[in-house]
Amino acid sequence: MRVYRDADADLALIRGKKVAIIGYGNQGRAQALNLKDSGVAELRIALKAGSTRRAQAQADRTAVVEPDEAARWADVIVILTPDEHQGVLYDDYLKDNIKPGAALIFAHGLAIRFGIIRPRSDLDVLLVAPKGPGTALRNDYLAGSGLITLFAVHQDPSGTGRAVALSYAAALGSGRKGILETSFAEECEADLFNEQAVLWGAIPELILAGYDTLTEAGFSPEIAYFECLTEVKLLADLLVERGIAGMREAISNTAEYGALIGGPRIVTDDTRREMRRILAEVRKGDFAQRLVAEAKQDYPGLRAARSASATHPIEAVAARMRALAAGGT
Repeated sequence: MRVYRDADADLALIRGKKVAIIGYGNQGRAQALNLKDSGVAELRIALKAGSTRRAQAQADRTAVVEPDEAARWADVIVILTPDEHQGVLYDDYLKDNIKPGAALIFAHGLAIRFGIIRPRSDLDVLLVAPKGPGTALRNDYLAGSGLITLFAVHQDPSGTGRAVALSYAAALGSGRKGILETSFAEECEADLFNEQAVLWGAIPELILAGYDTLTEAGFSPEIAYFECLTEVKLLADLLVERGIAGMREAISNTAEYGALIGGPRIVTDDTRREMRRILAEVRKGDFAQRLVAEAKQDYPGLRAARSASATHPIEAVAARMRALAAGGT
């Protein structure tokens, strides 16, 4: 896979555009500030009346307008609102107001991949997806570095879409580290699969299951917490720095042999079959439909899960251990 860097991008392209960012959350604010620092002078933040984010955007000395006004003004519209709300946003505020030949940029492929948004044929439709949270995107930029970012082109009637996507990614600081080409489908499907089957779904559940197993067997909550949760950071750091094979070289023979014995008993053929089922559901659009339906009902499943997570015994232990690490008692 080719890695694109600053030398492959023309920053003058995005600097010469009127850019509207819709949404001012974790990604919206970071991207807006990075764009401003990269010389994008004509920049507006689009927020609905009454949005709690308006004060922050105004404090950052960025013009704030309504989404429909932004759509009529902008050459480039960057949609950084939650995935499940993008369809209503587009239909109610953007669809009839986007000027001919404008470009739409998304940070995630879901709305396009699953037809939640169906842009007009005259619009460039682009993906620029930093691989990390907005806080990291901003902090790395200020440190003179950047986050690796994916880009893709879904529609390119102007013939300049690919160059604009690279220019935008470079303005975020990603050309300092690396910009990789993908497709809306590949980015979206892989990301949704990972969120469910590996990162945010499986790993926390595995930690809780390990904690519960130890405490049920009479181990102290503090020991169970340290063994099952805090050492995850050690693992993550080693994986990022060295890869899986390199990680194994950095741990004790006891730990490595334990992994050899225990790992295949947890990640079994049944686990892998379930992963394939999750991927199939993602690709069919089942997850996207459930996500939108959940939002329309005001997130009953998410609210219940958040409540259950907040009341799990491990959270009380975590609070005590964080206080201890900070020098408390």
